[in-house]
Amino acid sequence: MSQARPLAFAVGGLTKTFETTTVVDDVSFVVPAGKVAALVGPSGAGKTTVLRMLLGQLEPTSGTASVGGPGSGASRTGQVVGAMLSPRGLHPARTVRAQLRVFAAAAGVSDARVEELLRLVRLDTLADQRVGGLTEAVRTRVALAVALLGDPPLLMLDDPAAGLDAAESVWLNEFLHSHARRGGTVLLTSRTLSTVLPVADELIVLDHGRIVFQGSPARLRRGHPDRLLVKSSSPIALATTLAAHGFTDAVMRPDGRLAVAETSLAQLESAASAARVQLTEITPEHIHPDQVLAALTRPPAAPAYHSPAPYGTPR
Repeated sequence: MSQARPLAFAVGGLTKTFETTTVVDDVSFVVPAGKVAALVGPSGAGKTTVLRMLLGQLEPTSGTASVGGPGSGASRTGQVVGAMLSPRGLHPARTVRAQLRVFAAAAGVSDARVEELLRLVRLDTLADQRVGGLTEAVRTRVALAVALLGDPPLLMLDDPAAGLDAAESVWLNEFLHSHARRGGTVLLTSRTLSTVLPVADELIVLDHGRIVFQGSPARLRRGHPDRLLVKSSSPIALATTLAAHGFTDAVMRPDGRLAVAETSLAQLESAASAARVQLTEITPEHIHPDQVLAALTRPPAAPAYHSPAPYGTPR
C-alpha cells in the first residue's frame, strides 16, 4: 500500500461573510504535497478570498485553513509560502531589479538570488525598465519572481497566467510541473478551465463561493465528454444497439440527432450495421473546457468584494 502524501494545504468548512454578503460558503478541500491544484471560477467566485484566508490576511467567519502540514516540505527553507496575489502590489516607479531588491532585503534574501530569478523568469533584459511601463504579462512575471525569492516549497498564485501569450503559458506550466516534481506544491487560481487543464492535478471549481466540482481533469472530462452527433434512419434502433454493445451514453437531441459519447466512428458504424440503420450524417462535437465551466457556474449577481492588497514581504 502506498503511503499517503502529507498535506500542503487543507481547508475545512471555510466561510467568509462581509456584512450581509457571503463570498466563501462552506468550502473544503486538501492539496497533497507535490501536486498542482487549481481554484477555478468566474470573477467574484471567492478564489482570491480563499487564498487570503490561507495566508492569514483575512480571518474566516467560520471553518479552518491551514498551510504546510508535517512532511509537506515547509521546513525545507525559512520561507514556507511564496504568494502572488491580485492586484500584484508592485510599485510602478521602481525598475524590475529595484522592485525585487526591495522585497529581497525585507525577506533577508541576497541580491545574487535576485539576479538568479531575473534569469529564471526571463526578465534579465527588462531588469532596468520601470514596472509602470510594463505589460500585464511582464508584471505577472515580476510578481512571480517576488513569490520565488525565498525558494519556498509551497506556492499560492492568483491568476498566474494573466496576460501571458501561448509561449509564456507553456513556460509557466513547465515551471510549475518542475516545481511539483521537486516536491513542491502549487495552489493557483484561474477564471478559465482551459488555462489550468494542462497543469492541474486537481480542480476545485467555485461558483458564488461554493464548490460545484472537485476532482481530477479526467473526471471532469468524463462528466462532459466530446460526442458524435448522428443523423440516421432510426435513432431509437441505433441507440438500443449501441447500449447492447456497452455504449450507454447516447442522448436524443431536439433536432432528432443522437449525441453519442465515448465511441469511435468505427464502433458507431459497426453498431449501425448490426441495427440495419443507415447513417446519413456524423458531426463531431468537441466540448471546450470553458463551455464546461459556463455550464457549472452562473454570472455574478453583483460586483465582488475585493479586499485591499497591502505592500509587504512575500510569505
